[in-house]
Amino acid sequence: MSVPKVAIVGRPNVGKSSLFNWLAGRFISVVDPTAGVTRDRVEHLIQEGDRYFELIDTGGIGIEDVDDLTEQIEEQIRIAIEQADLLLFVVDAESGLVPLDVEVAERLRKIDKPKLLVVNKCDSTRTDAEVHEFRRLCDGPLIVTSVKANRNREELLAAILEHLPPPTEVESTEGAALAAEPELKLAIVGRRNVGKSTFINALAESERVIVSEVPGTTRDSVDIRFEVDGKRLLAIDTPGVRKRKSLASDVEFYGLVRAKRSIRRADVVLMFFDAKETISRVDIQLVDEIARHNKPCIFVVNKWDTAPEMTTEAWSEYLLKTFATMRYVPVAFLTAKDGRNVRKLVNLAQNLFKQARVRVSTGRLNRLVREALLANQPPLKKSRRAKVYYVTQVSTEPPTIVLKCNDPAVFDNAWKRYLLGVLHETLPYSEVPIRLYFRQREKPDETAPSLEESPDAAEDQAEEIDGD
Repeated sequence: MSVPKVAIVGRPNVGKSSLFNWLAGRFISVVDPTAGVTRDRVEHLIQEGDRYFELIDTGGIGIEDVDDLTEQIEEQIRIAIEQADLLLFVVDAESGLVPLDVEVAERLRKIDKPKLLVVNKCDSTRTDAEVHEFRRLCDGPLIVTSVKANRNREELLAAILEHLPPPTEVESTEGAALAAEPELKLAIVGRRNVGKSTFINALAESERVIVSEVPGTTRDSVDIRFEVDGKRLLAIDTPGVRKRKSLASDVEFYGLVRAKRSIRRADVVLMFFDAKETISRVDIQLVDEIARHNKPCIFVVNKWDTAPEMTTEAWSEYLLKTFATMRYVPVAFLTAKDGRNVRKLVNLAQNLFKQARVRVSTGRLNRLVREALLANQPPLKKSRRAKVYYVTQVSTEPPTIVLKCNDPAVFDNAWKRYLLGVLHETLPYSEVPIRLYFRQREKPDETAPSLEESPDAAEDQAEEIDGD
């Protein structure tokens, strides 16, 4: 047996997602008064003492989805129940026992698995005496909880551990492996209905998330762990993003927030575009967010089978014109629904991750910048000539390069872009962002030789920059 699974089930709006976040100790599932917010299975690994278990949040049983996705939501619930070793049947103390609770109970009664009846939203002990009406729903132990009042979290965790299958060596090994940082975290972002969830299912080789033509189907960020060549990777499926003025609800606003947070979490970002659609303002906002956080990125043109009249050269040129400052970003063409080029895309992402971790020697950098200076001298500014004394790489992810100079203000933006182009063309991190910093020497000396004046000048500055 692998890591045990615990599924949270119940009718809509009983606080399942709040309970999930509360037990996980972090905000993962979207919580909103709107019924039916949760659609996909949302999972999180929990370690309690020496035990591991995966907690699964599910959609509300019995919901009639406004986008006609009831069947797909029910299938996700069915899979969660089928996989679970323990079910948390959640009911709402505030609204009391309702007919749909009875229907859910009848459905769960046919399932021969351990169950805990969780009476949620008991914000005060005064309501505890009234929970007896729920006992007829389930033969399992009853635990009173309140996320709002932080009541009985430890008691619920203790009950979960008590009803899990006996621990095994496999659980400990797999749990530790899941808890460890994955080799690579991939964020899949883009506007609504560009095929992100289809791509995730192709990676997971299962119907891990709901796929629909309805825009905005995915509402939570869903973490999917998968393995390639023995390496554990993590894909983050994010909600599709709309224009800010078009956000219709808090649910969509949280989707925007989650997409941005996923970009920050990621090692590499896959920015999805629809081959049939023009680049939108939302696309530009997301790419700006990726650039702002200096994340390695791949522009992914999905649904390539639907645009036979287009060429890869034309789309690449279109992207280049739109995102001129990100000329280094590779472009991939994909048909996710057929799995075409999915493995190649993952391999490319792994390559970018490696590039972002490369460190180039100081000597090589100094020689390269000297050649760039000799080929294209920065223009004079107020009769002052730009001087570079020393260049070094100070960090990775992203590669960060510092140039010690006489005055950063002397270097104009055009020359900085030129130098970045030279670095991207020449260095072994040609497809990832490079951070470039110009820093003035602590003791400016206009008579000191610069790189182009003396190839050995950089060596004389080594102690100065290493001591910063």
